[in-house]
Amino acid sequence: MSLPKVLAFDVFGTVVDWHGSIGREAEALIAGVDGNQFASAWRAGYKPAMDEVRTGKRGWTKIDDLHRIILDRLLDDFGITLDEDKRRHLNRAWHRLAPWPDTVGGMTRLKRKFTLTTLSNGNLGLLANMAKHAGLPWDLILSAEVFRHYKPDPETYLGVAEIFDIQPAEVMLVAAHEDDLDAAKACGLQTAFVERPAEFGPGVSVPKGDLSRFTFAAHDLNHLAEQMGA
Repeated sequence: MSLPKVLAFDVFGTVVDWHGSIGREAEALIAGVDGNQFASAWRAGYKPAMDEVRTGKRGWTKIDDLHRIILDRLLDDFGITLDEDKRRHLNRAWHRLAPWPDTVGGMTRLKRKFTLTTLSNGNLGLLANMAKHAGLPWDLILSAEVFRHYKPDPETYLGVAEIFDIQPAEVMLVAAHEDDLDAAKACGLQTAFVERPAEFGPGVSVPKGDLSRFTFAAHDLNHLAEQMGA
């Protein structure tokens, strides 16, 4: 198979460390909170909230607003009282996520040979602020917000090819999540799995399936760049 023209990246977990970043911000703002537990609980509400939108139970709602809905519930569950300014600041921690150590260097290498875009469920403003904060060298920022569909709806993956006026097979999804990659592959995209063993925090491992089903499997983004000749 020919190399793709466009690399579309999942962002949360693949490009940036959401768990460590959210945990640190929570501990800095809330005295005595367990950052690991708080980050995991917040993220646990992510898929159910998106599924409410995907199934039509809730109208289109961007991730910033879904994160806030989950956060307000979470603070109640934890018995934590925060004023509105602190809630807004904490909710925007998702705009300030730190990149993995290999991210910027690996992306810079890949950018010399390929066009790099996000394909994230994060909203456009969030992704733009994150790119500025973390120094992420995107050529384009695409979001579920553009397509009004959340991954794994096919409209997201096929939408990338449509925007660049290329065939689905000329797009490669780069992600640390096998379900995301499987959905992209079903739409005809090439796929690259990137290992992120620390995504869910210390001591939490996710079993891996047969990675040979993907076009590439890499230890990190530098390893992916080496395999793709960048």
